[in-house]
Amino acid sequence: MFDGFTERRIATSGAEIHALVGGQGPALLMLHGFPQSHAMWHRVAPALAKRFTLVLPDLRGYGLSAKPPGDPAHEVYSKRANALDQVEVMAALGYERFLLAGHDRGARVAHRLVLDHPGRVERVAFLDIAPTLEVFARIDQRMATAYYHWFFLIQPGGLPEHLIGLDPEFYLRRVLGSIGSSAEVFGEEAFAAYLTAFRDPATVHAMCEDYRAAASIDQVHDRADRAAGRVVTCPSLVLWGRNSAVGRLYDDPLGIWRPYAPNIQGQEMPAGHFIPEEAPDETAQALVEFFT
Repeated sequence: MFDGFTERRIATSGAEIHALVGGQGPALLMLHGFPQSHAMWHRVAPALAKRFTLVLPDLRGYGLSAKPPGDPAHEVYSKRANALDQVEVMAALGYERFLLAGHDRGARVAHRLVLDHPGRVERVAFLDIAPTLEVFARIDQRMATAYYHWFFLIQPGGLPEHLIGLDPEFYLRRVLGSIGSSAEVFGEEAFAAYLTAFRDPATVHAMCEDYRAAASIDQVHDRADRAAGRVVTCPSLVLWGRNSAVGRLYDDPLGIWRPYAPNIQGQEMPAGHFIPEEAPDETAQALVEFFT
C-alpha cells in the first residue's frame, strides 16, 4: 500500500512507535483514528507524497506500535502522552517544526499537540471531529446513539475488552460500517491490517484506554487550557463528512471549533466519517491546498 516508504521504529520516552516515512518536501505528520492504523492513509498518501515528506505513525497501542498497559488515571493513553510521543518521533527524524493532520482520535492527539507544543506545528488539519469538551457538553439522544461506542468503551473492569474479544471481526466490521460510511469503502489490504491489530487483546485494551482517557484526564487538561485562555494559534483546518455524525449532529462545525482555534477554516466533504478512504481525491486536494 505504501511503495517507496521506509519503515521505522522509534523509541520515545513512553513507548516504541512504528511509523512509515516517505515522499519529498516539507514534513507532514499524519495521525490515524479508531479503530484503524497508519494504513488508513493509503489512498491519499501517493498524491501527498509528491508534495510532502509524510510521517505515518501508529499511535501508541494501535497498529504495530507498543501497547503499554493502562493505569488507573488513564494518563498512559492520554492525548498529552500521545502528543509527546509524536513530538519525539518527529525530533528523532530531524523535524523540529512540521505540518500536522489527524483523523478521529488522531485529530484529538493533534489538538493536544498544538496546545502543548505550539512552536512545533506550522499548520494543523482536524478531520471529522468536534473538540472533546464540546462532544461531552452537547450530549443528547441523537449524539449518544451515533457515538454509543464513546460510552461502551469506557466501561471499567475489562467489560468492553471481553465482549469485543468474543468476536473481534464482527465488532470491527460493525464500527467501520457505521458513522455514515459503508464497510464496502475499505480496501482489502487495509482492512486486513486493521483486523490483525484488532485481534490482539492488547490493542483492544489500548483503544478502550484511549476512550477512557477522553472521558477523564483529557478533559482535565482541556479545561485547564480553557481556564488559562490557551487556544490553537497556528492556521487550522477542519474537514467533516456530510454523512458523518459531525455533519449530521452539528449545524455549524466550523463555529464550534472557532473558540478553540480562532484562525480556522473548514469545509464539508462528500463522505461519512472515514473521509480519507471514502473521498481520497477530495481529501488530498483539500490538504494540499491548505498546507501549501
